[in-house]
Amino acid sequence: MPKKIPMRKCVATNERFPKKELLRIVRTPEGTVTIDRTGRTNGHGAYLKKDPEAVKIARKKGSLEAALETKISDDIWQEIEEAASQQ
Repeated sequence: MPKKIPMRKCVATNERFPKKELLRIVRTPEGTVTIDRTGRTNGHGAYLKKDPEAVKIARKKGSLEAALETKISDDIWQEIEEAASQQ
């Protein structure tokens, strides 16, 4: 029997992708927002497609901020854009 691939939904485009193809953005218990490169950081996570267009959509619609229930600083947005463009 083939191994099940975990699927997650992008908060910007509402498309489903395998977990490994998405960026995980986390609001930690301390309230900071970071990119979770390991997939294991504690906190409330949201997934975003690794595509600069998806980042623009998420920023414009506010879908990532809504999913994480917090404001995201310009520094973090810059970091997310850089991570999304590195594929």
